[in-house]
Amino acid sequence: MSNLSDWRVMPAIALLAALGLAGCEQKPQQDPAASAAPKEVEAVAVKAESFTVVDELPGRIEPVRVAQVRARVAGIVLTRNFEEGADVKAGAVLFQIDPAPFKAALSKAQGDLARTEATLFETQATVKRYESLVEIEAVSRQTFDTARSALQNAAAAKKSAQADVETARLDLGYATVRAPISGRIGRAMVTEGALVGQGETTLLATIQQLDPVYADFTQPVADALQMRAAIQEGRLPKGGENALSLSVDGTDYQSTGTLLFTDVAVDRTTGQVSLRARFANPKGVLLPGMYVRVRTPQRVDA
Repeated sequence: MSNLSDWRVMPAIALLAALGLAGCEQKPQQDPAASAAPKEVEAVAVKAESFTVVDELPGRIEPVRVAQVRARVAGIVLTRNFEEGADVKAGAVLFQIDPAPFKAALSKAQGDLARTEATLFETQATVKRYESLVEIEAVSRQTFDTARSALQNAAAAKKSAQADVETARLDLGYATVRAPISGRIGRAMVTEGALVGQGETTLLATIQQLDPVYADFTQPVADALQMRAAIQEGRLPKGGENALSLSVDGTDYQSTGTLLFTDVAVDRTTGQVSLRARFANPKGVLLPGMYVRVRTPQRVDA
């Protein structure tokens, strides 16, 4: 009897389960497109603009001026008055050569000059006295001519003595070796106690002016002509002023450079032309011989 009841209940349970599944399937699904909010689209106006075509070329740094400091007189170096690698000003005392021999030579030259001046004064007085005597034939014409000749010799001797004094004074001044230009001085080539200038102008040191500096580089002649045309037509700064830049070991250098000149001849083997630019170097970052990359504007494309 119980088995019969179970068979009656089972169909009812199955029917209810089927109805529940049907209800789930018929539930309306929400459209994702309907729930999404509309997006705003930003419009961008496109317009043509010109830009500058730039070449990057290898170059080397060169000093603006180089001065070799040499001994102009012979003597013993007493002192060295600078630090190697330091910046020096034009006129600064770099070396002192023993001045004693030159002081003595100057004193001797001054004494010789005084003696010639005395002789000149004496001969002038003699000629003046003979002028009136020769007219009355108290003195022969030959004696008068001899006196005038002595006067001319005395005047010439004075000029020679004056030149000797100037030479001695110059030599004394050269004993104090000064910087001919402002710049950075390298290592000293001699030490205190060295004998210099004996038969030759001994090199004592070298000074290089490092602010500003030159950047020398080469460029294909066709590109150089394009850049020149762009400058002449006003599409690049006139004269290349502040139009160039450079980098050192991949790091951009802050100051801009000015193109100074383009060489007048083209290298026949490479078809390259040499150019030179000038860059400010107030901190002394750019050193002679340093390898750099120079950026040069070539033309302006629309």
